[in-house]
Amino acid sequence: MKPTRKPKRQSKPDVINAPVKPQELPGYFPRKVATDLLGKTLSKRMPLDGELDLQNGHPGFKRLEPQDRALTRAIIGTALRRRGQINGVLAQLLERPIPEKTGRIMDILHIALAQVFFMGVANHAAVSLAVELAGQDQRARPYKGLVNAVLRRAVREAEALLESVKDTSVNAPEWMLERWKVAYGEETAARIAQAHLQEPYVDLTARDSESAQWAETKGVLGGEASLGASLRILPEGPIEKLSGFAEGAWWVQDAAAAVPARLLKDLRGKRVADICAAPGGKTLQLAAAGAEVTAVDISARRLQRLQQNLQRMDLRVKTVVSDAREFAPDELFDAILLDAPCSATGTVRRHPDVAWLKREDDIEKLAELQYELLEKAASWLKPGGTLIYCTCSLELEEGELQIQRFLLEHSQFKREPLLPEELGGVAEAINPQGDFRALPCHNQLQTEKTSGLDGFFAARLRLHS
Repeated sequence: MKPTRKPKRQSKPDVINAPVKPQELPGYFPRKVATDLLGKTLSKRMPLDGELDLQNGHPGFKRLEPQDRALTRAIIGTALRRRGQINGVLAQLLERPIPEKTGRIMDILHIALAQVFFMGVANHAAVSLAVELAGQDQRARPYKGLVNAVLRRAVREAEALLESVKDTSVNAPEWMLERWKVAYGEETAARIAQAHLQEPYVDLTARDSESAQWAETKGVLGGEASLGASLRILPEGPIEKLSGFAEGAWWVQDAAAAVPARLLKDLRGKRVADICAAPGGKTLQLAAAGAEVTAVDISARRLQRLQQNLQRMDLRVKTVVSDAREFAPDELFDAILLDAPCSATGTVRRHPDVAWLKREDDIEKLAELQYELLEKAASWLKPGGTLIYCTCSLELEEGELQIQRFLLEHSQFKREPLLPEELGGVAEAINPQGDFRALPCHNQLQTEKTSGLDGFFAARLRLHS
């Protein structure tokens, strides 16, 4: 009788030693998307907001889970805000410039160093994922070893490297910083650059005083009032989930951006034009104040977004899709608010890509358009009416110098200076001429986390009879 043989044990695949695919690495895709976004923003000059749009934006970003989208936003924001310092570090770590044919190597290094130096991400995670990203890119693959060596040295020498780039002013493009020095002085220019490193808070504009009280009662507020009226919060979770959003008690609007509409004071029953109106925060203010509003904007898509907000707020406004230079109203207006297209250099803290998308010659071109719009809007005003001209720019050519030229050439208009009480007592945001001039380093509130403003300019002009 033959001995019974034991059946052979089936060998199991060695799962432990199986190579891990990149897509299986925790945190790989958020960093891949951040690298893509940085490249598109800087190389193709694509505005970051458009790429982060969940309907029409970057396909990879749209597919991320909410938590990973938040991580991607944080990484790309840090890489853009700290770009000057990161460039300074790389200049010390690289023996020679990286050839353009390497594709995304510089973007990969910037994304990794933003995490290592400024986000408190575990060094091994930032380094290993950056190396993996380089390995997955056909043109970057030959430089995978370089990425590894550069980042490991950065980790070892982090303290000395950070000390060598401690001047945060380098995070502003040189041409931009020099303009601020001329306009506001060297010390203030440095403070502006420093303020741009802060993550922006959220400011809300309440529909009315009752809504503001209701918001406080419901616990919407997390902090202080800003510039006398805006409600400043530090939200946890999506804005749409906050108490009062669905009820139309408030909308999101930077405290500085909310000032121009308030300068028109009592608007009940008055005909008001909001020129270049979209996305519509000021339009909502005007309508909520009881004005009969005509909102004009060249973009039908952006006006559609305004219509959605109007519906949520249960407000009625006449919207017109038109280039304001070609618009012809049926009758004159009691008041006009012109929020002119501009370089948006006052919004760098909120939109850090602006610093790297704009060019100095953009300012001259935009200034010509602004003056054309200002003259056109002035012709639609009733005698005794008020015109507000505003821009979210820090550049004098787009603010103070526009008004100086306009008043010299249109003697029938006079400036109406602002009073500190109109800004909640923030007198520092009123320039010597009496115009509103907010700087990102203004309005330092009680806590460091909730300080700062968008840079903004507004002048109030009255047409005399």
